[in-house]
Amino acid sequence: MSDKQVSDFSLERKECTVCGAVWLNGQHMWRTGQKGDEETLSNLVCGIRESPQCINSKHKKAHIYGEKDTWEKRRGFIDKKMKEIKDA
Repeated sequence: MSDKQVSDFSLERKECTVCGAVWLNGQHMWRTGQKGDEETLSNLVCGIRESPQCINSKHKKAHIYGEKDTWEKRRGFIDKKMKEIKDA
C-alpha cells in the first residue's frame, strides 16, 4: 500500500445575489474570465443597483472611484470615436 499524495488546493467561490458578480479565492472575476477589481465593479454595476444585499466590500453608496472606469468615461470614448468617424 502506497501513501496517497494530497494537495492543499482549495477554491472559494462567492457570488453576489444582486448582480451575479463572482469572486474566486477573493479575486473578482468578470464574466469574460478576466480579473476584475471591486472599485470598477462598484462604478459600473453596484452603484446602479444600490442594494443593501451587495457583497462588494469596496462599494460605498454614491461614491465614484474617479481613477477607475465609469459609464461617463465609456460615453466619452464612444462620443470621441463617433466624431472621428463623422469628421473622416
